[in-house]
Amino acid sequence: MSLLETHALTASYGDFQALFGVDIRLEEGEAVAIIGANGAGKSTLMRSISGVLINETDQVQFDGQPIGHLTADEIMARGVAMVPEGRRLFPSLSVEENLLIGTYGRKVAGHWSLETVYDLFPILQERRNHPGTALSGGQQQMVAIGRALMSNPRVLLCDEISLGLAPVVIKDIYAAVPRIQDAGASLIVVEQDIGQAMKVSDRVYCMMEGRVTLEGAADTLSREAIHDAYFGGATI
Repeated sequence: MSLLETHALTASYGDFQALFGVDIRLEEGEAVAIIGANGAGKSTLMRSISGVLINETDQVQFDGQPIGHLTADEIMARGVAMVPEGRRLFPSLSVEENLLIGTYGRKVAGHWSLETVYDLFPILQERRNHPGTALSGGQQQMVAIGRALMSNPRVLLCDEISLGLAPVVIKDIYAAVPRIQDAGASLIVVEQDIGQAMKVSDRVYCMMEGRVTLEGAADTLSREAIHDAYFGGATI
């Protein structure tokens, strides 16, 4: 049994249906990338898994238990944390206070603490007393990742963490992924940069118009197959 699975997952915003029968899985210790163009349903998938959108009970399962009906707080307490698109830091709080927000709701011992987050991203310790939103975009993204890690999650969901960042900053942020995995977390990474997604992941799912159009090991998928799945072709 996989650590995290979706089964025929559907999701809607009012009358607009955004996901159509999506099946994905995440194994223990694995990194999975979700790629696709804008509007493909990638962020909706993350919101559904994390409980921002409520689903049918059995459409999302974590560690063998159905969680589709649970709220975001309840899902986080079980061990699934999300780094949201746009970072969403609290402007009135310092870097360190933003990080400590991540400890609320899940009181479990684990690898991640202020000390280990600062070891992962040393610049945050230097700026720990600065307002979170006074940092550069890349540093704010580090705070958002650190905040999620402070809950010591078993699954870390990363939604467009490279969005709007310079290539050198993206490289630094993604360099942390192996260390996060080594500390015990499995990851799902939503990413529009196909090259970056392939580098960081064990497996890749491509989505288009709310459906999975391709799935496979990152080191076996051809450019042609990815192109067809990204821009059009038969769904699986």
